[in-house]
Amino acid sequence: MIKTLITAALFAMTATTANADIIGKVDAKTLGTKVMTPEALWAMGRISASAPSPDGKWVVYQVGYYSVKENKSHHVLYIISTDGGNATLLTLSADNETDPSWIEGGKRIAFLSNNGGSSQLWSMNPDGTDRKKLTNDKLDIEGYKFSPDGSKVIFVKSLPYNDIIQPKHKDLPKASGMVIDDLNYRHWDHYVTSNAHPFVADVNARQTIGEGKDILEGEPYECPMAPFGGVEQLNWSPDSKSIAYTCRKKTGRDYAISTDSDIYLYDTTTGTTKNLCKSAGFKQPEVDATKTMATQEINSEKYADENMGYDTNPAFSPNGKYVAWQSMARDGYESDRNRLCILDLATGKKSYVTESFDSNVDDFCWNTDSRTLYYIGVWHGCVNLYKTDLNGKVVQLTDDKMDFGSVKMMKSKLLMSRHSMSQGDELYIVTPGKNIKSTAICQLTHENTDFYKQLEFGEVEPRWSKTTDGKDMLSWIILPPNFDPNKKYPTLLFCEGGPQSPVSQFWSYRWNFQIMAANGYIIVAPNRRGLPGFGQEWLEEISGDWTGQCMKDYLTAIDDACTLPYVDKDRLGCVGASFGGFSVYWLAGHHDKRFKAFISHDGAFNLESMYTDTEEAWFSNWEYDDAPWNRDMTARAKRTYDNSPHKFVDKWDTPILCIQGEMDYRINTNQGLGAFNAARMRGIPAQLLVFPDENHWVLKPQNGILWQRTFFGWLNKWLKD
Repeated sequence: MIKTLITAALFAMTATTANADIIGKVDAKTLGTKVMTPEALWAMGRISASAPSPDGKWVVYQVGYYSVKENKSHHVLYIISTDGGNATLLTLSADNETDPSWIEGGKRIAFLSNNGGSSQLWSMNPDGTDRKKLTNDKLDIEGYKFSPDGSKVIFVKSLPYNDIIQPKHKDLPKASGMVIDDLNYRHWDHYVTSNAHPFVADVNARQTIGEGKDILEGEPYECPMAPFGGVEQLNWSPDSKSIAYTCRKKTGRDYAISTDSDIYLYDTTTGTTKNLCKSAGFKQPEVDATKTMATQEINSEKYADENMGYDTNPAFSPNGKYVAWQSMARDGYESDRNRLCILDLATGKKSYVTESFDSNVDDFCWNTDSRTLYYIGVWHGCVNLYKTDLNGKVVQLTDDKMDFGSVKMMKSKLLMSRHSMSQGDELYIVTPGKNIKSTAICQLTHENTDFYKQLEFGEVEPRWSKTTDGKDMLSWIILPPNFDPNKKYPTLLFCEGGPQSPVSQFWSYRWNFQIMAANGYIIVAPNRRGLPGFGQEWLEEISGDWTGQCMKDYLTAIDDACTLPYVDKDRLGCVGASFGGFSVYWLAGHHDKRFKAFISHDGAFNLESMYTDTEEAWFSNWEYDDAPWNRDMTARAKRTYDNSPHKFVDKWDTPILCIQGEMDYRINTNQGLGAFNAARMRGIPAQLLVFPDENHWVLKPQNGILWQRTFFGWLNKWLKD
């Protein structure tokens, strides 16, 4: 029987609680269809945080459920035996309860709960009984991590920050204006009026915890780093005396143009801090803020040992001799190759142990022997498991048409999340072998199995084609359910964002290939130039050449697909978001009448405007080379601006839907509005979908449903009706 979160007992329990809404699992049978729908997607449970018990016998994990009617989510915790069996729901309240971990040697589970409207730290027995509130902080606890000996805990809390945006006048409390003195005054989807800081607090014998000491006290920096960093950016040493943390110690314009974050070591006894990335006495060279860092002194061989790019997510070896972290080499390049760096704490020597793997390290963990590390990375459109020793000998351990999403050590095994284009995240137990053949994979959770059993999915097939410069390119072809090879289907070219994000076996609750296929479309999803998993040369061919070979690759992929007998070349659509949205805008002026409909979500339309619109100036500098006002701009920069999509609107001839989130500060609202306005001024059929309360993504359930309905309504109008 399908386990259901909402039961009669839960309704009875919460009936006496004012305004208590529990959003729970929906029985798949109530959907009344075998075809994937937006409602089916939003009814699925979404597994996120997980933690194995110290003895390796149990896993506690978080699941989010969404209510379209209530337009909100509810997050709960489950526990499951690693031997398999049914998961047991631990949290029965109407509160969101998240971020589980094991404490007291596995005797109790810690978690965050928003009980009372404030996020605080709680604990409970592994069976969900004896719930205790551990903190009563005046600030929300946004993340935490207990020391190995249980005597201390790191808290993440946000503090007011007014170095960039001036504080409000006390006699004008209702004034909404902001006085801004420098960059970076907003980030991703919010104005920067606070910074996250890590605090260290003692845990007393009664497991009660005070507010703790701010380890960045008086420093105007953030840790974890916005917009995506979490507690994985901080870690305890095995002896519980030190904390390694990630921080980009820059503010204002220097912050906006740089990706140079470092790993710092904080001594909890002395309160001293040491930079593990930079040499003693390091002095940063001068930089020109209006030009790419790629050709400036800061990225010269002189500073090659100073870890000038992103350095994130430190982890101590179990024996305490080493710290490992993910490391990018170059400042200003957010999509540089993520290598695995190992620092010998005794000698200060750094080594890079994934150099033979010409792609990114996406997540990693130490083996218990302190001599081996496991990591995941993308290669040829799939994210698989690898291991490396301290000498850099890399061995591939899995070779599945899936994506692993995380990896955690669990005794002699690994706890991993995994998904594909046909399945959302589930947890797996992986027993590493010496190679691919001897590695065992066992699915642990089955959160949405009942949905998958009652929904008809299409096949996902790899297809290789030759590009215009004679190279091999992988595209994923997703076929409709109940595919009939004798029929002809309308077909969509999917344009990936990033611009350097992989088209791997990802599962999305919005850009979901199975729901596109369920609506009767074939999808062509190419790994065009600029995507990881095909070597660094392939990855870097896009920077400074957004409208060159990568666009030829797109046209190669769709032209090759049109040779398939079941692809209707007279009913082609082109869709994409972010850089994919830019690609749509550019192809609209260069597609030679291939496509009958376009959809662009949060895409860049005017690159001259985009240069100063975006809040992360390092991105524009690296990708465009120069500010548009520089008289000495490079040939690549001139080519970039000359080929901006807005300069080819005179060639637009195809209906287009423009979607834009007004809280998207990476690609601002004027980009989407400008494209829509231009299309209508030209008399081209166009539609605009604007979300005043969404950022680069669409996160609210009802907005998500509206997005899907509008998306397919537009495609059906021009490719089916």
